[in-house]
Amino acid sequence: MNLTLHGLRKSYGSAEVLHGVNLKAQSGQVLAIVGANGAGKSTLIKILSGAVTKDSGVLVLDNELLELKKPHDAIRQGICTVYQELSLVPELSVAENLLMGVLPKRYGLIDWRAARARAKEILMSIGFEAIDPAAKTRYLPVAKQQMVEIAKALVSKPRILVLDEPSAVLSGSDLESLYSLVGKLRDEGTLILYVSHRLQEVLDLADRVLVMKDGNFVAELDPKQATENDIITLMAGHQIEAIYPDRRKSFGETTLTVKTLTRAREFNNVSFQLRAGEILSIFGLVGSGRSELVETIFGGRQPDSGTISIGGVARNFKAPIDAIKAGLALVTEDRKRTGLIVKLRVGENINLATMHGVLLSMVRRRSDAERMIDELSIHPKHCRKMDTWQLSGGNQQKVVIAKWLLTNPSILILDEPTRGVDMATRVDIYQKIDELASAGISILMVSSDLTEAVSMADRVMVMRNGRLLKELDAAKTSEDEVLAYAIGGFDE
Repeated sequence: MNLTLHGLRKSYGSAEVLHGVNLKAQSGQVLAIVGANGAGKSTLIKILSGAVTKDSGVLVLDNELLELKKPHDAIRQGICTVYQELSLVPELSVAENLLMGVLPKRYGLIDWRAARARAKEILMSIGFEAIDPAAKTRYLPVAKQQMVEIAKALVSKPRILVLDEPSAVLSGSDLESLYSLVGKLRDEGTLILYVSHRLQEVLDLADRVLVMKDGNFVAELDPKQATENDIITLMAGHQIEAIYPDRRKSFGETTLTVKTLTRAREFNNVSFQLRAGEILSIFGLVGSGRSELVETIFGGRQPDSGTISIGGVARNFKAPIDAIKAGLALVTEDRKRTGLIVKLRVGENINLATMHGVLLSMVRRRSDAERMIDELSIHPKHCRKMDTWQLSGGNQQKVVIAKWLLTNPSILILDEPTRGVDMATRVDIYQKIDELASAGISILMVSSDLTEAVSMADRVMVMRNGRLLKELDAAKTSEDEVLAYAIGGFDE
């Protein structure tokens, strides 16, 4: 089976996002596609999946010209796509999501026993047997939901499988299961187009690595010879001297004190301090209570006991607005659900947290938005009036950060600040975080990226099962030590 793309072009309004893309691939390959946010990867994927129609160019599959005008056209040709955003129906069971439209029937009624058996068979065949077919999808951890999403795409046994950031929410054994599945599908002759910002993962899994920049492929690399820095340099278009900034050597007074903070079934007896100009990271596996903790500090959840003090003064935040008034800001982990209103324009999103009725003039709002767009290098440069959904994921993340920086916080909480963001854009975000810390802002950062959690921080707090297990000096610890505490390799 051979796939050929020739001269693919696509524009949104006056902006052309694909500039004559060419590609050749064949069955039994893992073809990794990498590039900065906004390089054109998502548009290319959507054309292949039938979600977006090309403006010009041709797609050829086994010498047959393809016209993919809707997703069903792609599925009929054996092309299935797993997007980064989940498309599962949360109120349905795993079996119902997997077999939607093809549920087995008996005497005119759905045969639930057969449905669960068939779902179990599918899950076992791809190494996901730990997932219960009868479980309601909404109650599964997000990592398991991602695995169900992948399983759902494989029900039709596609010839071409497109995976868009499949590992963004996976770690540990779940990530190993994904690796095994990709290898198994390749051996069975499936062509896999693999899009990921995790560059070491790309080098480990891929047979070929294609780098996109500014709407076209600019290089093909051999993963056996290439390095992460090779890829980042090609993505950015210039040499990256260092991914992570140097650590600071001195800090100011304590700005945040959390003492014996507890919220039933989420976290228990958590105590720590944060100083001005310090970056304190929280690392833990899914379910450790890390996001629930920072949401409680920000007033989004109410603690059962314990205290939160700002500058030595105990505070009782009944809602996030109270925390904002006290100088806190929170970049949430899910930008599309809780960070942005994607149908609003970029400028409107940037002003959301500082828009106090008619008190802030339109001139001031426009000026603030344009200043933040320039300060955070949000692309395209003149995007203030664009709908936010039109921006790439990395630039959407910068919009969320810009919104909170306009509040002039003294304590900035970042929950997964680089999830779904390419390495070149990550470097921009890391530099901005370092700049903020150097200016005396206290940074509390939640990250499931182990390297990021250790390399960006001055101190690392490790959480497991709702408990703060260990505080470590980031300069004196290692990723292995942090992970050992997180998974229970040793205890305190």
